[in-house]
Amino acid sequence: MTAVVNVFLKEGVLDPQGKAAHHALDSLNFSGVSDVRIGKQIIIKLEEEDKEKAYAEVKEMCETLLANTVIEDYKIEIN
Repeated sequence: MTAVVNVFLKEGVLDPQGKAAHHALDSLNFSGVSDVRIGKQIIIKLEEEDKEKAYAEVKEMCETLLANTVIEDYKIEIN
């Protein structure tokens, strides 16, 4: 089983990397872009067969290590 975790800054948290990318896109004449937020994606291969148990385990991983829950949110997808 594979878990895909997308981690991104919470709304209202400054994203200097996103601002820099937005500025660069403007400089390259991509004028239709209103905002850019940069995040990270983590792909985890799991041996767990039960989807609910896998989700619970990955959620614990996120809360413990993979995401800084003070400033970041995350979404988990189990395949």
